[in-house]
Amino acid sequence: MDGWSSAAPIGRTRTAEFMASVYRWMAFGLALTGIVAWAVTNTPGLLSAFYRIEDGHLVGVTGLFWAVGIAELVLVWMFASVVQRASLGAAVGMFLAYCALSGVTFSVYLLAYTATSIASTLFITGGAFFGLSVYGTVTKRNLDAWRSFLFIGLIGVILASIVNLFLRSNAVEFVMSCAGVVIFAGLTAYDTQKLRALGEQGEERHALVGALALYLDFVNLFLFLLRFMGRRRE
Repeated sequence: MDGWSSAAPIGRTRTAEFMASVYRWMAFGLALTGIVAWAVTNTPGLLSAFYRIEDGHLVGVTGLFWAVGIAELVLVWMFASVVQRASLGAAVGMFLAYCALSGVTFSVYLLAYTATSIASTLFITGGAFFGLSVYGTVTKRNLDAWRSFLFIGLIGVILASIVNLFLRSNAVEFVMSCAGVVIFAGLTAYDTQKLRALGEQGEERHALVGALALYLDFVNLFLFLLRFMGRRRE
């Protein structure tokens, strides 16, 4: 009994330290994304490198913007497998590179939506993310059953987005936005629970993988909420 009593607090401490590291890296990544996005939209040279602006209005993006987007997809696809073999320094570099590249692609939303609507949506996303993370932490319910539902839903949203590029249907976009909010809300709770289960054995490189997972949950939840709440610039 004494051995179990002493081991349990140690396990809880390791989990708490691991999750604290996950949230620190996630917060740092979000801050880096925001800084890069702000720098792109407020630096004329960077703005002209990634966007085509005519008479003060955004009319399109450049080839460099698409190149950054492709590099971003490649990095996120490779990240989890590469981190298992790479040094901690390389893993940190990949994580920060992804967050910086995301800042470039994220900057389009700073150009498209008003600062007030972005700030209010960010505040609501933060509150929702906090609540969902708490739920994933304290619930006794095993959320593994959500995995298949969330994965199928995510694939459905991706396919519907591709189809809607041609249909340009407001109804389809509305349904996608609703589904996206539900899916990434569920993923936030699910990923939090899975990361806590990993906490006792997790290393710093695993914390980076967890930080990227929660970073993606937060960013996508924000973007889907922005579709409802965002006010476009005139």
